[in-house]
Amino acid sequence: MESQPLLSSRDTHSIVIADLHGVKNILVGSYLNVLLLFIPFALASESLHWSDSVIFTLNFIAIIPLAKLLGTATEELALRSGSVVGALLNATFGNAIELILGIIALRAGLIRVVQASIIGSILSNLLLVLGCCFLAGGLSRYEQSFNVTAAQTSSSLLALTTLSIIIPAAFVKGFPQNDVNHALLDLSHGVAIILLIVYALSLLFQLRTHSDLYEDVDDHEEEPTISLAAAVVMLIVVTLLVAWHAEYLVGSIEGIVTQWHLSETFVGVILLPIVGNAAEHVSSVTFAMKNKMELCVGIAIGSSTQVGLFLTPFLVITGWMIGQPMTLYFETFETALLFASVLIVNYLIQDGKSNWLEGTMLLSVYAMIAVAFYNAPIPGDGF
Repeated sequence: MESQPLLSSRDTHSIVIADLHGVKNILVGSYLNVLLLFIPFALASESLHWSDSVIFTLNFIAIIPLAKLLGTATEELALRSGSVVGALLNATFGNAIELILGIIALRAGLIRVVQASIIGSILSNLLLVLGCCFLAGGLSRYEQSFNVTAAQTSSSLLALTTLSIIIPAAFVKGFPQNDVNHALLDLSHGVAIILLIVYALSLLFQLRTHSDLYEDVDDHEEEPTISLAAAVVMLIVVTLLVAWHAEYLVGSIEGIVTQWHLSETFVGVILLPIVGNAAEHVSSVTFAMKNKMELCVGIAIGSSTQVGLFLTPFLVITGWMIGQPMTLYFETFETALLFASVLIVNYLIQDGKSNWLEGTMLLSVYAMIAVAFYNAPIPGDGF
């Protein structure tokens, strides 16, 4: 007796046609995807030996729509994987762009860029993304409300992250410099392991024991656009493209620092987070205008928490494995700004309500920070 194939050729053909139609809908579903036209030029820029400024700019632009597609592929997988696995996928790939950029920069020995991009990603989500949400949603409404318990839980975890950066700073200042260097690495490795454990426990809290606090108030059930196989292929292809572009982007940083007279810190804190957060930024503002503040606050503060509890310690451990002395000791200026920003956001969300003025305040804080980093002295420059 001959075994029958699970899918006939007609069924396979129908799935392929449906996937092609789904991919087409995904590509035309966002104006950001117009920037995909920059991909061939960005990939060719290195081989054609264009200037570092051109290479950086083209690859910077190309990664933005890829970040959106990476998020879409992850969501498609999540819709077909159940609530727990889906949430884990979103948690893992939520900051995939920052993770890829961080690993490549770390491998290149650009530790200051990695540290600056970590601070920048947290500040961008907390101040720029959340500020735009409060402002965009508040312009047409007196005030908006959100789940204060879930927001404050995430914000408290972010405060823990801030403490994990303050401790190494106090450690360095509190002991003789000659005795600190090796001990600082050991301290950072130990704290990184603790943060990863806390991150795993926070996922357990969010997905199992207190999942009701994080339930989406929107009852609309989303349907997958493409098949599971197509989503996996899309995720792999987009991830490989992002890694390719990130390699060129990171390789051109030292060149643009010289050509544009910028510091590596400004590039890491202000420019690189735009790449990873652009898609989230657009989505969050759209949700805010539709009065879906649970999603907005969840994206902004949740992404910051992921960077602090997962991405940061993961990069420290990665540096440990590849022989790069990545630590949790950041510049005092960056640490102070992070502490102040987390404090401000904690204060603004404690009542579970937002308005346009609060959004303006967050944006003004981010603007002041950007101006400060832009004017920060560049090592070796005379005045």
